[in-house]
Amino acid sequence: MSGEILNRIRTGDWLDAQSFPPLSWAVPGIVPEGFGLFTGPPKAGKSWATLGIVLAVAAGGRAFGKVPVGEARPVLLLALEDGDRRLQDRCRRLLGEEPIPTGLHYTTRATPADVLDLTRAWLEQHGDRRPLVVLDTLGKVTPPSLPGESAYARDYRIGGHLKALSDDHPGTTLLVVHHVRKAASEDWMDSTSGTNGLNGAADFTVSLSRPRNEADGVLRVTGRDVPECEYAITVADGAWTLRGSSLADAARAAQQTKVTEGLGDTSARVVAHVTERPEGVRAKEVADTLSLTEKDAGTYLLRAERAGRIVRLGRGLYGPLSTPVGTVGSVGTSYTSDASYTTCRGCGEQLDPWLVDSGETAHVGCEVAA
Repeated sequence: MSGEILNRIRTGDWLDAQSFPPLSWAVPGIVPEGFGLFTGPPKAGKSWATLGIVLAVAAGGRAFGKVPVGEARPVLLLALEDGDRRLQDRCRRLLGEEPIPTGLHYTTRATPADVLDLTRAWLEQHGDRRPLVVLDTLGKVTPPSLPGESAYARDYRIGGHLKALSDDHPGTTLLVVHHVRKAASEDWMDSTSGTNGLNGAADFTVSLSRPRNEADGVLRVTGRDVPECEYAITVADGAWTLRGSSLADAARAAQQTKVTEGLGDTSARVVAHVTERPEGVRAKEVADTLSLTEKDAGTYLLRAERAGRIVRLGRGLYGPLSTPVGTVGSVGTSYTSDASYTTCRGCGEQLDPWLVDSGETAHVGCEVAA
């Protein structure tokens, strides 16, 4: 028995000699292979978003209107909150004049007792073609806890079974639609309904959020093998699309939305302008572009930096939060709070960099001795 169990152990030279295929993606940059959760509050548009992914993968089209998914692949949709008529109507609304792809396989009926067997049987037929399986929603087939089993253990058991299905067929994506809690959380990952057992078992999580009755939303992605990203998206007649022409554009739009949230119009315009210029901007350039005085532009920049909406890249130079400090070629050295500024002729305190660059010698409102 000990010899058999030790056969599971491998060595570093064996691992070093292996060659593994690259990570497969159902939707490049957003939905990788493996077991994943697609979360969001009720009625936020999760089913519409996942149906758009399903149709794009089954047809070899574009997900979220902009992201090419490559060749068509088989898809199994467990649309457990829909009937045939509703599913047909939604497909036709998303596809327009295009036919529903033959690569889409679906069912509207499954029970907690048979959903794993049903999915496993389908994967045995299609698992060699990097398929996509979407379960909408997990709540429809969640089994009860076993005697003496904690809620966390139950959630992890469910997640473990789903992960095993995708692991048995490399290249497969098993995406499970699930709700989030009503209570707000500082970390969006902690908002997944239930315990953290599901998050712990999942390879990745995609979260969709948007304010009620508004079209614009944010898609957040994180996982074991994928970078953590946020993308701005918008919905019209059920169809979710990226804001911008690419994932990079959508990421910039999401960042801009985050840093301008809750600001007044002028402050938001200033922060948005800075966010679009990773090379950094100065008060004069902001003033010229946004029709402000240079002094007002400097004030808005300083307030935004102090509020954590933008960062200071150097003396009088401001950039977006995502720009690493000290990487702008014109700066040469990174900004530090110990920099020696010219002192105010009125109060004797250090002047802010934008005032120095503007040629000012005193703070606004300070009396200067003759």
